[in-house]
Amino acid sequence: YGDESDPGPYPIPADAPIEGGANATGDRHILVIDRDNQKLYELFYAFPDGSGGFRAASGAVFDLNSNALRPAGWTSADAAGLPILPGLVRYDEVVEQGEIRHALRFTASRTRRAYIHPARHYASSNTSASLPPMGLRVRLKASVDISAYPASAQVILRALKKYGMILADNGSNWYVSGTADARWNDSEMNTLKNIRGRDFEVVETGPVITDPANDPIP
Repeated sequence: YGDESDPGPYPIPADAPIEGGANATGDRHILVIDRDNQKLYELFYAFPDGSGGFRAASGAVFDLNSNALRPAGWTSADAAGLPILPGLVRYDEVVEQGEIRHALRFTASRTRRAYIHPARHYASSNTSASLPPMGLRVRLKASVDISAYPASAQVILRALKKYGMILADNGSNWYVSGTADARWNDSEMNTLKNIRGRDFEVVETGPVITDPANDPIP
């Protein structure tokens, strides 16, 4: 996806963690924040190049002072053309702050050849309107009782009720991503598996775009 990637250089440290580990066979994302310049750098399918750098299938650079979208039809390190980092569940928010103030990202195994803003890209050849487009936002229904869940899980579920989650990539159904952190209590997080697809409702956020050439935002 070089023609849909932002030009470098990308200031990726040689010891940057790779999603899934050094021997991972999945998406192998690398996410790096340049705090001084307020930039977010994200790579997809990244491998060390043997000289201290990395080669990747795609790369995206996001200005953290801007809400500008990627060009119409462009991917990112995620299939939807969205940044990954803002949609992750983070330990400091869940356990230390006790509040998440943003939407989360999720994946689905089958998606539509279409997208909804802020997404800018699709990753499917299936045009069926019964499938979800990239960028689809869903939220946990207000009627879902979360009182029996552990406190940490309740923080996530409250965020899903207030901000929802955005379809960002192909993958396991209803899979929500978080940062790798040894402090997570896996038993508490596993209780989230009791939430079902029927517990969510779709939020209408804009038109479904099936052809980037007709995207009203170029």
